[in-house]
Amino acid sequence: MFKEKNYVVIKNAISKDKADFLFRYFKLKREVAKTMFAKNWLSPYATEWGQWNCPQIPGTYVMYGDVAFDCLLEELRPLVSKHTGLDLVEQYSFARLYKKGDELKRHKDRYSCEVSTTLNLGGDPWPIFIEPDPTKGTKDSSGYKSEYTKGIQIDLEPGDMVAYNGVDLEHWREPFNGEICGQVFFHYNTSDHAQEHENKYDGRPHLGLPDNFVNKRLYKFPDGKVKELDKEQLKKIRHDDYQRQIKAIKE
Repeated sequence: MFKEKNYVVIKNAISKDKADFLFRYFKLKREVAKTMFAKNWLSPYATEWGQWNCPQIPGTYVMYGDVAFDCLLEELRPLVSKHTGLDLVEQYSFARLYKKGDELKRHKDRYSCEVSTTLNLGGDPWPIFIEPDPTKGTKDSSGYKSEYTKGIQIDLEPGDMVAYNGVDLEHWREPFNGEICGQVFFHYNTSDHAQEHENKYDGRPHLGLPDNFVNKRLYKFPDGKVKELDKEQLKKIRHDDYQRQIKAIKE
């Protein structure tokens, strides 16, 4: 099914009990991070406890490469490989606690998200939309351009997951009317890709590390443009983002 449609729904990828535990863990981690940032226990450059300055949805708590979620990324790889028919290599996990009014704009992902999944941890229902035609939606030097097709609505219960070709298929979520929704994304590359060894673990030495362990990576700016930045450039951007993060925490 995946090779024909470029997406597949995987019911009960994890148990509802495990999903509920991870949902509670993620919410508590957000509260701990909020307190530690507010009390200046964390450096403004710290990302290992999550952040609120992701340009895609500013002010919403996100977590890149959390140790628990990266463990699940590794644990679920055989299941995702089985349902996609692809030999996969782990890249990174990325989790969000969405809040009321959030909207995931139409987009396509970067190279490390060749095969992406989103797993519902809990909270209020919120469907994801996928456009199955890879020719719809284009990226160029001026940014991302959507044709605003209807797409396919996919509803997931806690513990359910959908795997899709994140690089080729446009995907999005409409404005959120609920109060909270926890989702964690797992990203993989196919093992036969030419850049697989260079890109393994999204450029990190191993799983469980925050994104500032990456020497180079793609960065998405608030205007939608994506550029490759080296470590020093990333450091400056993180410093600029810190002011947005502090504002979001105070709100």
